[in-house]
Amino acid sequence: MSNSQKTYVIGDLQGCHDQARAMVERIHAHAAAAGVERPAILFAGDLINRGPDSLATLRYVRELALASDGRIDSVLGNHDLHLLAVAYGIRPEHKSDTLEAILAAPDRKELIAWVRHRPLALRAGRHVLVHAGLLPQWSGDQALALAAEVHKMLRSADVEGFLTEMYGNQPDQWSDDLQGVDRLRCIINAMTRLRFCTADGVMDFKMKESGSADPSTGLMPWFEVPGRRSADDTVVFGHWSALGLKLTPNLIGLDSGCVWGGQLSAVCLEDRSLLQVQCPQFQQPGR
Repeated sequence: MSNSQKTYVIGDLQGCHDQARAMVERIHAHAAAAGVERPAILFAGDLINRGPDSLATLRYVRELALASDGRIDSVLGNHDLHLLAVAYGIRPEHKSDTLEAILAAPDRKELIAWVRHRPLALRAGRHVLVHAGLLPQWSGDQALALAAEVHKMLRSADVEGFLTEMYGNQPDQWSDDLQGVDRLRCIINAMTRLRFCTADGVMDFKMKESGSADPSTGLMPWFEVPGRRSADDTVVFGHWSALGLKLTPNLIGLDSGCVWGGQLSAVCLEDRSLLQVQCPQFQQPGR
C-alpha cells in the first residue's frame, strides 16, 4: 500500500444514514484505488436533524471516529449545537426536528458527550474546515485559536450555563476586545451560522434561501469580502444548501442539499476528486 495520505471531507448529513454509509464506502474504494488503505475522513457538521434517521447517523459517525485513531472526526454545526441545547433542557424541539430517537436512546448520554467534545474548526494541511464560515478579520490560524476557546467551554463543567447564553444575534461583528459570553457567541455564530456579511464583517442572519445578495444591501457571501484574511488557506464548509457545491482555488463548499433531495458530496483535499451520492428528498410524516 502507498504511504500517501488521502483526506476526504463530507458535507452536511442531516440524519441521512443510508447516504452516509454509501459515501464512506465510496471513499474507501476511491482511496484504495490510489493505494491508500486508511483515508482520513472529516465531516462538515450538521450530522443530524431534519433527515430520516438522526440516531443511526450519529451512532455511525461516532463509531467510525472512535475506531479511527483520530483519522475521522467532525466539526460542530448549528444543528449539532441545537441537539446539545435540547438535550440539556435549554431549548425546545422544533416541529421540523428529528431528534426524538437520540433523546430517547439508551446510549443518549454517550452520544451527547461525544457531540459536546467535537471541535468547532479543524485544520488539514492548508485547509481549514468549519461548518459555516469565517469572518473577514480572521486568518485560518486565528480562527482555529478562537474555535479552541469555544471547545474549552463546551467541554467544561459549566457547559449547561454556557448553552443557556449561547443563542442570540448580538454581537454581530467581531472585535478583539470582545470578552466572555459575547466573545464566544460571536465565534459560534460565525462558524456555524454565517452566510452573508458586510465588507466590515457585520453578520446577517436573515437571508437563508439564496446564494447571492442584492448589492444595494451591502451584503455579500462571507468568502467574497475583499481582503479576507483567511484567503491564504482553503476554507472548507457546508451549511449553505442554497449555494450548493462550490469549488474554487481557495474555497470548497459542500452542502449540496442531501436532505432536500440533492446530493451528498465529498471532496478529496489532495487532488480535488469529487464524490457524490444521490439523495431522495425526505418527507417528514405528519408535518
